[in-house]
Amino acid sequence: MKQWMKKLVDQLDMDWGSDAHSKTKSDHKPTLSEDRATLLYILDVYNKNLFEVQNHSIRKVRAKLDTVAKELMTLEGEELESALFRFRQFISSYRIDETTYVQNTFDDFKRIIWDFADNLGEEVAAEATSEGQVNNSLAQLREAVESNSIEDLRAKSREFIDFYLKHQTSSNERRSKRMETVKKSLSTVKKQLMEANRTMRSDHLTGAHNRKSFDEQVKRYIQINQLDHDPVTMLLFDIDFFKKINDAYGHDIGDFVLQQCVRLLQESFAREEDFVARLGGEEFAVILPGCNTQQAIKMVDDCMAKIRKEVFVHGNLEIRFTVSLGIAQLEAGETPDGWYKRVDEALYASKQTGRNKYTVANPPGIKRVA
Repeated sequence: MKQWMKKLVDQLDMDWGSDAHSKTKSDHKPTLSEDRATLLYILDVYNKNLFEVQNHSIRKVRAKLDTVAKELMTLEGEELESALFRFRQFISSYRIDETTYVQNTFDDFKRIIWDFADNLGEEVAAEATSEGQVNNSLAQLREAVESNSIEDLRAKSREFIDFYLKHQTSSNERRSKRMETVKKSLSTVKKQLMEANRTMRSDHLTGAHNRKSFDEQVKRYIQINQLDHDPVTMLLFDIDFFKKINDAYGHDIGDFVLQQCVRLLQESFAREEDFVARLGGEEFAVILPGCNTQQAIKMVDDCMAKIRKEVFVHGNLEIRFTVSLGIAQLEAGETPDGWYKRVDEALYASKQTGRNKYTVANPPGIKRVA
Protein backbone atom coordinates (compact mmCIF):
# COMPACT_ATOMS: atom_id res chain seq x y z
CA MET A 1 0.00 0.00 0.00
CA LYS A 2 1.38 3.42 -0.95
CA GLN A 3 2.44 5.77 1.83
CA TRP A 4 -0.28 8.36 1.21
CA MET A 5 -2.94 5.62 1.17
CA LYS A 6 -1.64 4.17 4.43
CA LYS A 7 -1.72 7.63 5.97
CA LEU A 8 -5.32 8.08 4.82
CA VAL A 9 -6.33 4.74 6.34
CA ASP A 10 -4.70 5.67 9.65
CA GLN A 11 -6.24 9.11 9.63
CA LEU A 12 -9.77 7.86 9.02
CA ASP A 13 -9.39 4.83 11.32
CA MET A 14 -10.47 2.48 8.53
CA ASP A 15 -10.27 -1.30 8.46
CA TRP A 16 -9.43 -2.60 5.00
CA GLY A 17 -8.50 -5.94 3.57
CA SER A 18 -4.81 -6.06 2.78
CA ASP A 19 -5.29 -7.97 -0.44
CA ALA A 20 -7.89 -9.38 -2.77
CA HIS A 21 -8.18 -12.62 -0.77
CA SER A 22 -9.34 -10.75 2.33
CA LYS A 23 -12.47 -9.50 0.60
CA THR A 24 -15.27 -11.87 1.52
CA LYS A 25 -19.00 -11.63 1.82
CA SER A 26 -18.75 -12.17 5.55
CA ASP A 27 -16.39 -9.35 6.49
CA HIS A 28 -17.37 -6.83 3.78
CA LYS A 29 -13.88 -5.32 3.75
CA PRO A 30 -13.01 -4.44 0.14
CA THR A 31 -9.43 -3.98 -0.96
CA LEU A 32 -8.43 -0.31 -0.92
CA SER A 33 -7.64 0.37 -4.55
CA GLU A 34 -5.92 3.60 -5.53
CA ASP A 35 -9.10 4.78 -7.29
CA ARG A 36 -11.20 4.18 -4.18
CA ALA A 37 -8.55 5.78 -1.94
CA THR A 38 -8.39 8.84 -4.21
CA LEU A 39 -12.15 9.33 -3.94
CA LEU A 40 -11.97 8.94 -0.15
CA TYR A 41 -9.14 11.46 -0.05
CA ILE A 42 -11.24 13.97 -2.05
CA LEU A 43 -14.18 13.40 0.30
CA ASP A 44 -11.95 13.97 3.33
CA VAL A 45 -10.50 17.22 1.95
CA TYR A 46 -13.95 18.47 0.96
CA ASN A 47 -15.31 17.54 4.39
CA LYS A 48 -12.58 19.53 6.13
CA ASN A 49 -13.21 22.70 4.13
CA LEU A 50 -17.00 23.07 4.15
CA PHE A 51 -18.74 26.38 4.82
CA GLU A 52 -22.35 27.25 5.57
CA VAL A 53 -24.52 27.35 2.46
CA GLN A 54 -28.21 28.16 2.39
CA ASN A 55 -30.23 24.91 2.40
CA HIS A 56 -27.05 22.93 3.24
CA SER A 57 -25.80 23.22 6.83
CA ILE A 58 -22.24 22.06 7.47
CA ARG A 59 -23.50 19.38 9.85
CA LYS A 60 -25.86 17.84 7.29
CA VAL A 61 -23.32 17.93 4.48
CA ARG A 62 -20.66 16.39 6.71
CA ALA A 63 -23.08 13.60 7.68
CA LYS A 64 -23.82 12.97 4.01
CA LEU A 65 -20.13 12.81 3.10
CA ASP A 66 -19.48 10.45 6.02
CA THR A 67 -22.26 8.18 4.76
CA VAL A 68 -20.70 8.12 1.31
CA ALA A 69 -17.30 7.30 2.81
CA LYS A 70 -18.80 4.39 4.77
CA GLU A 71 -20.50 3.11 1.63
CA LEU A 72 -17.19 3.23 -0.20
CA MET A 73 -15.70 1.22 2.64
CA THR A 74 -18.33 -1.54 2.64
CA LEU A 75 -20.17 -1.79 -0.67
CA GLU A 76 -19.27 -3.59 -3.88
CA GLY A 77 -20.81 -4.26 -7.28
CA GLU A 78 -24.27 -2.87 -8.02
CA GLU A 79 -24.69 -1.52 -4.48
CA LEU A 80 -21.54 0.55 -4.89
CA GLU A 81 -22.67 1.79 -8.32
CA SER A 82 -26.01 2.85 -6.81
CA ALA A 83 -24.25 4.66 -3.94
CA LEU A 84 -21.95 6.48 -6.35
CA PHE A 85 -24.94 7.52 -8.47
CA ARG A 86 -26.64 9.03 -5.39
CA PHE A 87 -23.40 10.78 -4.49
CA ARG A 88 -23.06 12.30 -7.97
CA GLN A 89 -26.61 13.64 -7.69
CA PHE A 90 -25.88 15.14 -4.27
CA ILE A 91 -22.62 16.79 -5.36
CA SER A 92 -24.32 18.25 -8.44
CA SER A 93 -27.11 19.77 -6.33
CA TYR A 94 -24.78 20.96 -3.57
CA ARG A 95 -22.28 22.53 -5.96
CA ILE A 96 -25.05 24.51 -7.68
CA ASP A 97 -26.33 25.82 -4.33
CA GLU A 98 -22.75 26.54 -3.20
CA THR A 99 -22.04 28.56 -6.34
CA THR A 100 -25.37 30.40 -6.02
CA TYR A 101 -24.61 31.27 -2.39
CA VAL A 102 -21.17 32.69 -3.24
CA GLN A 103 -22.55 34.62 -6.20
CA ASN A 104 -25.43 36.08 -4.14
CA THR A 105 -23.00 37.15 -1.44
CA PHE A 106 -20.83 38.84 -4.07
CA ASP A 107 -23.89 40.49 -5.65
CA ASP A 108 -24.99 41.87 -2.25
CA PHE A 109 -21.59 43.43 -1.76
CA LYS A 110 -21.59 44.88 -5.29
CA ARG A 111 -25.03 46.38 -4.60
CA ILE A 112 -23.67 48.27 -1.60
CA ILE A 113 -20.82 49.72 -3.65
CA TRP A 114 -23.20 50.56 -6.49
CA ASP A 115 -25.59 52.44 -4.15
CA PHE A 116 -22.62 54.34 -2.74
CA ALA A 117 -21.53 55.34 -6.25
CA ASP A 118 -25.10 56.35 -7.16
CA ASN A 119 -25.36 58.65 -4.14
CA LEU A 120 -22.12 60.37 -5.08
CA GLY A 121 -23.22 60.65 -8.70
CA GLU A 122 -26.52 62.32 -7.71
CA GLU A 123 -24.71 64.86 -5.57
CA VAL A 124 -22.22 65.67 -8.32
CA ALA A 125 -25.07 66.15 -10.83
CA ALA A 126 -26.99 68.39 -8.41
CA GLU A 127 -23.89 70.47 -7.83
CA ALA A 128 -23.33 70.81 -11.59
CA THR A 129 -26.95 71.95 -12.15
CA SER A 130 -26.67 74.52 -9.39
CA GLU A 131 -23.40 75.86 -10.78
CA GLY A 132 -25.07 76.20 -14.20
CA GLN A 133 -27.83 78.36 -12.70
CA VAL A 134 -25.25 80.60 -11.00
CA ASN A 135 -23.39 81.05 -14.27
CA ASN A 136 -26.62 81.94 -16.04
CA SER A 137 -27.52 84.58 -13.39
CA LEU A 138 -23.99 85.99 -13.58
CA ALA A 139 -24.26 86.28 -17.37
CA GLN A 140 -27.49 88.29 -16.97
CA LEU A 141 -25.74 90.63 -14.51
CA ARG A 142 -22.95 91.21 -17.05
CA GLU A 143 -25.53 92.08 -19.71
CA ALA A 144 -27.10 94.62 -17.35
CA VAL A 145 -23.68 96.24 -16.78
CA GLU A 146 -23.21 96.65 -20.53
CA SER A 147 -26.74 97.96 -21.16
CA ASN A 148 -26.04 101.36 -19.51
CA SER A 149 -29.46 101.18 -17.79
CA ILE A 150 -29.26 102.02 -14.09
CA GLU A 151 -32.68 100.50 -13.42
CA ASP A 152 -31.82 97.30 -15.23
CA LEU A 153 -28.47 97.11 -13.41
CA ARG A 154 -30.12 97.73 -10.00
CA ALA A 155 -32.75 95.03 -10.64
CA LYS A 156 -30.27 92.43 -11.95
CA SER A 157 -27.86 93.18 -9.10
CA ARG A 158 -30.57 92.51 -6.51
CA GLU A 159 -31.65 89.36 -8.33
CA PHE A 160 -28.09 88.08 -8.51
CA ILE A 161 -27.33 88.84 -4.82
CA ASP A 162 -30.59 87.20 -3.67
CA PHE A 163 -30.05 84.23 -5.95
CA TYR A 164 -26.38 83.82 -4.94
CA LEU A 165 -27.16 83.96 -1.22
CA LYS A 166 -29.92 81.38 -1.68
CA HIS A 167 -27.57 79.26 -3.78
CA GLN A 168 -24.84 79.38 -1.13
CA THR A 169 -27.28 78.47 1.64
CA SER A 170 -28.71 75.62 -0.42
CA SER A 171 -25.24 74.48 -1.45
CA ASN A 172 -24.04 74.43 2.16
CA GLU A 173 -27.10 72.45 3.26
CA ARG A 174 -26.67 70.04 0.36
CA ARG A 175 -22.95 69.70 1.10
CA SER A 176 -23.71 68.96 4.75
CA LYS A 177 -26.30 66.34 3.81
CA ARG A 178 -23.94 64.88 1.24
CA MET A 179 -21.15 64.53 3.78
CA GLU A 180 -23.56 62.84 6.18
CA THR A 181 -24.70 60.48 3.44
CA VAL A 182 -21.12 59.75 2.41
CA LYS A 183 -20.16 59.05 6.03
CA LYS A 184 -23.06 56.62 6.44
CA SER A 185 -22.26 54.93 3.14
CA LEU A 186 -18.58 54.65 4.01
CA SER A 187 -19.47 53.27 7.42
CA THR A 188 -21.69 50.62 5.83
CA VAL A 189 -19.01 49.68 3.30
CA LYS A 190 -16.37 49.56 6.04
CA LYS A 191 -18.52 47.25 8.17
CA GLN A 192 -19.17 45.00 5.19
CA LEU A 193 -15.47 44.86 4.35
CA MET A 194 -14.51 44.10 7.95
CA GLU A 195 -17.17 41.40 8.22
CA ALA A 196 -16.14 39.88 4.91
CA ASN A 197 -12.50 39.93 6.00
CA ARG A 198 -13.36 38.33 9.36
CA THR A 199 -15.54 35.68 7.72
CA MET A 200 -12.88 34.88 5.13
CA ARG A 201 -10.28 34.34 7.85
CA SER A 202 -12.31 32.64 10.60
CA ASP A 203 -13.52 29.09 11.02
CA HIS A 204 -17.32 29.14 11.12
CA LEU A 205 -17.69 26.46 13.81
CA THR A 206 -14.93 27.24 16.32
CA GLY A 207 -14.06 30.89 15.76
CA ALA A 208 -10.38 30.03 15.30
CA HIS A 209 -8.44 31.30 12.28
CA ASN A 210 -9.07 29.22 9.17
CA ARG A 211 -6.75 27.57 6.66
CA LYS A 212 -6.59 30.63 4.40
CA SER A 213 -5.50 32.82 7.30
CA PHE A 214 -3.00 30.16 8.41
CA ASP A 215 -1.36 30.00 4.98
CA GLU A 216 -1.02 33.80 4.92
CA GLN A 217 0.45 33.90 8.43
CA VAL A 218 3.02 31.18 7.68
CA LYS A 219 4.39 33.26 4.79
CA ARG A 220 4.40 36.37 6.97
CA TYR A 221 6.31 34.69 9.81
CA ILE A 222 8.90 33.35 7.39
CA GLN A 223 9.43 36.85 5.97
CA ILE A 224 9.81 38.29 9.48
CA ASN A 225 12.23 35.50 10.44
CA GLN A 226 14.41 36.34 7.44
CA LEU A 227 14.74 39.88 8.83
CA ASP A 228 15.08 39.41 12.60
CA HIS A 229 16.15 35.72 12.80
CA ASP A 230 14.07 35.25 15.96
CA PRO A 231 12.88 31.65 16.45
CA VAL A 232 9.35 30.67 15.47
CA THR A 233 7.82 27.25 15.99
CA MET A 234 4.81 25.54 14.46
CA LEU A 235 2.63 22.96 16.24
CA LEU A 236 0.24 20.66 14.40
CA PHE A 237 -2.52 19.05 16.51
CA ASP A 238 -4.90 16.21 15.71
CA ILE A 239 -7.68 14.95 18.03
CA ASP A 240 -7.14 11.24 18.63
CA PHE A 241 -9.82 8.90 17.25
CA PHE A 242 -12.12 11.79 16.43
CA LYS A 243 -14.03 9.75 13.87
CA LYS A 244 -14.98 7.30 16.63
CA ILE A 245 -16.35 10.20 18.69
CA ASN A 246 -18.54 11.22 15.75
CA ASP A 247 -19.66 7.65 15.10
CA ALA A 248 -20.43 6.97 18.77
CA TYR A 249 -22.11 10.24 19.76
CA GLY A 250 -23.05 12.01 16.51
CA HIS A 251 -21.89 15.20 14.83
CA ASP A 252 -23.40 17.51 17.46
CA ILE A 253 -21.05 16.07 20.06
CA GLY A 254 -18.22 16.07 17.52
CA ASP A 255 -18.74 19.78 16.91
CA PHE A 256 -18.81 20.37 20.68
CA VAL A 257 -15.46 18.58 21.04
CA LEU A 258 -13.92 20.69 18.26
CA GLN A 259 -15.09 23.88 19.94
CA GLN A 260 -13.74 22.78 23.31
CA CYS A 261 -10.41 21.84 21.75
CA VAL A 262 -10.06 25.33 20.28
CA ARG A 263 -10.99 26.87 23.63
CA LEU A 264 -8.23 24.90 25.38
CA LEU A 265 -5.68 25.75 22.69
CA GLN A 266 -6.51 29.45 22.95
CA GLU A 267 -6.20 29.28 26.75
CA SER A 268 -2.89 27.40 26.55
CA PHE A 269 -1.38 29.63 23.86
CA ALA A 270 -2.75 32.94 25.06
CA ARG A 271 0.04 35.38 24.27
CA GLU A 272 -1.05 38.20 22.00
CA GLU A 273 1.29 37.00 19.25
CA ASP A 274 0.26 33.31 19.40
CA PHE A 275 -1.75 32.15 16.40
CA VAL A 276 -4.35 29.35 16.66
CA ALA A 277 -6.04 27.97 13.52
CA ARG A 278 -8.31 25.13 12.53
CA LEU A 279 -6.99 23.66 9.31
CA GLY A 280 -10.01 21.43 8.73
CA GLY A 281 -11.71 18.46 10.33
CA GLU A 282 -9.99 17.63 13.62
CA GLU A 283 -6.64 19.18 12.67
CA PHE A 284 -5.37 22.39 14.26
CA ALA A 285 -2.21 24.46 14.03
CA VAL A 286 -0.53 26.85 16.45
CA ILE A 287 2.31 29.21 15.52
CA LEU A 288 4.52 30.46 18.34
CA PRO A 289 6.65 33.50 17.40
CA GLY A 290 9.71 34.01 19.58
CA CYS A 291 9.71 30.38 20.74
CA ASN A 292 12.36 27.79 19.99
CA THR A 293 11.72 24.04 20.19
CA GLN A 294 12.48 23.72 23.91
CA GLN A 295 10.24 26.65 24.84
CA ALA A 296 7.48 25.23 22.65
CA ILE A 297 7.79 21.80 24.28
CA LYS A 298 7.19 23.31 27.73
CA MET A 299 4.03 25.02 26.50
CA VAL A 300 2.92 21.81 24.76
CA ASP A 301 3.43 19.73 27.92
CA ASP A 302 1.22 22.14 29.87
CA CYS A 303 -1.43 22.13 27.14
CA MET A 304 -1.55 18.33 26.81
CA ALA A 305 -1.74 17.89 30.59
CA LYS A 306 -4.67 20.28 30.66
CA ILE A 307 -6.49 18.42 27.88
CA ARG A 308 -5.88 15.01 29.50
CA LYS A 309 -7.42 15.97 32.82
CA GLU A 310 -10.35 17.93 31.37
CA VAL A 311 -13.82 16.36 31.46
CA PHE A 312 -16.19 17.88 28.90
CA VAL A 313 -19.84 17.78 29.96
CA HIS A 314 -22.50 17.90 27.25
CA GLY A 315 -25.99 17.09 28.50
CA ASN A 316 -25.78 13.72 30.25
CA LEU A 317 -22.47 12.85 28.63
CA GLU A 318 -18.99 13.19 30.07
CA ILE A 319 -16.42 13.18 27.29
CA ARG A 320 -12.64 12.97 27.39
CA PHE A 321 -10.22 13.14 24.49
CA THR A 322 -6.51 13.41 23.84
CA VAL A 323 -4.42 14.94 21.08
CA SER A 324 -1.35 14.00 19.08
CA LEU A 325 0.95 16.61 17.63
CA GLY A 326 4.13 17.51 15.81
CA ILE A 327 6.56 20.30 16.63
CA ALA A 328 8.85 22.03 14.13
CA GLN A 329 10.99 25.13 14.58
CA LEU A 330 11.48 27.09 11.36
CA GLU A 331 14.91 26.51 9.83
CA ALA A 332 16.88 29.10 7.85
CA GLY A 333 15.85 29.19 4.19
CA GLU A 334 12.87 26.89 4.72
CA THR A 335 9.79 27.33 2.51
CA PRO A 336 6.20 27.35 3.80
CA ASP A 337 5.54 23.94 2.23
CA GLY A 338 8.77 22.51 3.62
CA TRP A 339 8.05 23.77 7.13
CA TYR A 340 4.48 22.40 7.09
CA LYS A 341 5.61 19.06 5.65
CA ARG A 342 8.13 18.55 8.46
CA VAL A 343 5.60 19.26 11.22
CA ASP A 344 3.01 17.08 9.44
CA GLU A 345 5.47 14.18 9.32
CA ALA A 346 6.15 14.66 13.03
CA LEU A 347 2.40 14.56 13.76
CA TYR A 348 2.09 11.39 11.69
CA ALA A 349 4.93 9.81 13.68
CA SER A 350 3.07 10.61 16.93
CA LYS A 351 -0.07 8.93 15.63
CA GLN A 352 1.87 5.90 14.38
CA THR A 353 3.66 5.35 17.68
CA GLY A 354 0.79 5.42 20.13
CA ARG A 355 -0.96 8.83 19.91
CA ASN A 356 -1.56 11.12 22.90
CA LYS A 357 2.03 12.38 22.54
CA TYR A 358 4.19 14.85 20.64
CA THR A 359 7.08 14.34 18.23
CA VAL A 360 9.75 16.90 17.39
CA ALA A 361 10.36 17.14 13.66
CA ASN A 362 13.70 16.20 12.17
CA PRO A 363 15.79 18.98 10.59
CA PRO A 364 15.23 19.44 6.83
CA GLY A 365 16.73 16.69 4.69
CA ILE A 366 16.85 14.10 7.49
CA LYS A 367 14.33 11.29 7.29
CA ARG A 368 12.87 9.62 10.34
CA VAL A 369 13.77 5.93 10.68
CA ALA A 370 10.96 3.66 11.88
